[in-house]
Amino acid sequence: MQTLAPDFYARPVLEVARELIGCVVEHAPGGEQPTSGVIVETEAYHDSEPACHAFVGLTPRTRILFGPPGRAYVYRSYGIHALLNAVCEPEGIGAAVLIRALQPLEGIEAMRARRSPLGVAMRDEELCSGPGKLTQALGIELTENGGDLCDGPVRILPRESAWLDPNVVAGTRIGITKAVELPWRFCVANNRNVSRPRPGDDLRTHAI
Repeated sequence: MQTLAPDFYARPVLEVARELIGCVVEHAPGGEQPTSGVIVETEAYHDSEPACHAFVGLTPRTRILFGPPGRAYVYRSYGIHALLNAVCEPEGIGAAVLIRALQPLEGIEAMRARRSPLGVAMRDEELCSGPGKLTQALGIELTENGGDLCDGPVRILPRESAWLDPNVVAGTRIGITKAVELPWRFCVANNRNVSRPRPGDDLRTHAI
C-alpha cells in the first residue's frame, strides 16, 4: 500500500496529530516478518512550547525536528525506551507527532515475542499501549532516527476503510512537566489499546 506523502506532514502539527489517528505504522526490521498497527493515540509537540525538544533551538539532537517533514524522529526516553515521532510542518520549524499507541494489526506473534521474551502471557491490547511498548513490539530502534516515513524501513500508511472516520477525543498530554495545560493528546474513544490514563479517566477531554 502507498505510504503517506511528505505533504501530509508539511502542515500544522495539531492537524497532523489528529489525522494520523487511524493510519498504520509498519516495520520489518532486518527483513523479518512485517509488524504493523493502527495508530490510536498521538501527541503533538511544537517548538513554541517548552515540552518540545525543539524549544531549545537547533542542536545536534534536534536537527531532525527542524528538517524535512515526513521523517522519523526517534529518541531514547529515560535511557530505556526508543520513542517514535513523525516530523511535521515546513522545514525550519521544529515540530513532531509522538506515536503513543497502536492497535496491533499484523505480526502479532512477533510483537508478543519481542514484548515478552520469557513467554509471559500478554493480551493483544497490552502489546502497543504506550510509546515505548509499541517500538519494542515493532522492533524500532534509534537507528531509525532520521529515516524516511515514506520509504521506510518504518513507514506510515493511510487509513484503511474501517478507520476512515474514527471517533477521536482530545486531552492534555501525559508524562510531561511543562505546558501540561495544552490539549494536544489525541485518542480513539473507548479503545483498549490507548495508554493510561485513557480519556474518561482524565476529565480534561473533549470530542473533536
